[in-house]
Amino acid sequence: MAKPRQATLQSIADDLGLHVSTVARVLNGMRQGERAASGATAERIRERAAEVNYRPNPHAASLRTRRTNLIGVLVPRLSDVVLATVYEGIESAAAQQGLTAFVANTQDEPTGQRQRIEMMLDRRVDGLILGDARADDHSVLEELTRREVPFVLVNRSVADYPAATCDNWLGGRLAAQHLLDLGHRRVGVIAGLAHASTGIDRPAGFVECFREAGFEVLPENIVYSGLDSQGGHFAADRMLDGPSPPTALFAVNDFAAIGAAGAIRNHGLRVGRDVSLIGFNNIALTAELHVPLTSIESHAFDMGRDAVQLLADSLAGRPPAQRRTTPVLVVRESTCEPP
Repeated sequence: MAKPRQATLQSIADDLGLHVSTVARVLNGMRQGERAASGATAERIRERAAEVNYRPNPHAASLRTRRTNLIGVLVPRLSDVVLATVYEGIESAAAQQGLTAFVANTQDEPTGQRQRIEMMLDRRVDGLILGDARADDHSVLEELTRREVPFVLVNRSVADYPAATCDNWLGGRLAAQHLLDLGHRRVGVIAGLAHASTGIDRPAGFVECFREAGFEVLPENIVYSGLDSQGGHFAADRMLDGPSPPTALFAVNDFAAIGAAGAIRNHGLRVGRDVSLIGFNNIALTAELHVPLTSIESHAFDMGRDAVQLLADSLAGRPPAQRRTTPVLVVRESTCEPP
């Protein structure tokens, strides 16, 4: 039995007695300056395309437009719940724009980042979304700019490069103001990664808010660590064993806050009674903990969608910009007045 012939623009044009360029304009979208087919003709073309199960040839389309409609996404670790949520937002928005996203992990290492960028460029992606930008190394971004590769940062920001982030500085201030309102004066910060803007801007907003209220956050009570539970546990242990143990801790990541809760318990103290605790990002798990965690909602899904829109703007020749989601304080039982 002969294999059914695959429908093409030419075969649809022959079926309807039309010129192939008319069919192409309707099914592939018009280029600037082209005339649209009449409504009735366009409807006939779409109906026939559906009848013969026409599917565009992406390779042929890329040759015509020099676009692949592929976007490459780099993240430190997709196992991170926040980054996975960001990527869900990217995929959702990309599909609506007719784009396909694919992701690679870099383990937050510059060498791995460069290797995966080149791999994606070899696949002729139209642009990149980078979730692993480092504030201590601009060389990759400078090189991409020189090579005229469209890119957008997500979750982290660097200088004035186009980025879709949360307003991390404001989020830090929201956490600080909540603790100030409760009466806390001796506080600590689990600051995350020193090379990431999240580990710079969130602590900065927090510390500045306390300073404006007339209180200093002691240097020994600002500890940089990993963003996982192990890192949070280490940082909280260090502060609780220190000369001025805090009555409240602000962690710039929810998993670090969960680790800090374990350290608080190991010191014979109770979260939400003896020590207040605030996280950041408001992942779903925070509401289900034994002591539900107060956290800052960062709108990770929306960050991903914003990143795709910024990249689409860049591909369309519009000037680069930055977008920031507005953080929201979500109060639960892990914060209280100091004992």
